[in-house]
Amino acid sequence: MTSEKYIGIEISKINNLMKRDLIKTAAENDTENLGKHGWIIGFLAEHQNEDIFQKDIETNFSIRRSTVSNMLKLMEQKGFITRESVSGDARLKRIVLTRKSLDIHRRLLEQIREKEKLLRRDIPEEELSAFFSTLEKIQKNIE
Repeated sequence: MTSEKYIGIEISKINNLMKRDLIKTAAENDTENLGKHGWIIGFLAEHQNEDIFQKDIETNFSIRRSTVSNMLKLMEQKGFITRESVSGDARLKRIVLTRKSLDIHRRLLEQIREKEKLLRRDIPEEELSAFFSTLEKIQKNIE
């Protein structure tokens, strides 16, 4: 058996570990496991003063149009977002966070900061920089 490591397998392992940890953290802190909805809420919260549309989410998260469309429908049903028409083009719908999402976002920010500290623990800044640079290259190779 070869001892060669495969990037895809290692990324998949990390992804699975992070999903399990998020579920555990949500249960421990009595918060909803939002998954990708949480990341979208965070993105919208960071860009509250801008008009954000479905295309922006597709681009930012590298998610297909149909997937984002379904996610936004579900987020709207759950009361996380509203979609508002934009003057000048009735087809465009700006995505806006609800008060419920803003409250969730504030609570989750602290959890995210704590998890990021854990993930970065004992890793020198130089190695983190190389890691992020490598991830960017992998992403470009896939695109």
